[in-house]
Amino acid sequence: MDGPVLVIELAEAVPRAAIQRLRDLLDCSSARFEQKRVGEYDLNIHAESLGISDTGGVDGRRPVLVSVMGPGIGDESIFEAEHADDVDQEPFIGFRPTHAVDIVAFCNRPVDHVVTALLTAAVMDVVGGVVNAELREDQMPIVAGLPGLISTMADPWPAAYGSAEFLRAWAHQPGFRLLK
Repeated sequence: MDGPVLVIELAEAVPRAAIQRLRDLLDCSSARFEQKRVGEYDLNIHAESLGISDTGGVDGRRPVLVSVMGPGIGDESIFEAEHADDVDQEPFIGFRPTHAVDIVAFCNRPVDHVVTALLTAAVMDVVGGVVNAELREDQMPIVAGLPGLISTMADPWPAAYGSAEFLRAWAHQPGFRLLK
């Protein structure tokens, strides 16, 4: 997995009806769609389905993994391992995450960063939650004034927490790039 990763933090399990809506969204937006298990999808998302017309000269079908995880769905040990070293997020987002959705790009071209952000926003439209986006230090001033930003933290590493609106606004900033 060479590309960017975003995590949607959730306060509770994703209802089965929302998982079905997520599956339907991903299936109809993809050139290739494989359900590895309920809540985990390996796909080639059509960049144009997210409103991306400039793919930088590469194929608009971008490989991505979307994985819902936490108690009762997916590999609980992966969820626990990913959150073991996290700071207490409750002061930043208003809840302690019990579940998450990872969006993992398999390529690292500029289009893959935009696809990851806009796909994450589309997933958030279905399942809710707050995105947890690690930042470079020089990105803190860029995200500071964006709509949908909930909070930022600088220590132990720079990160921004925001809504789908935040991701869409950030993805349209010149030179946008996620931290891998």
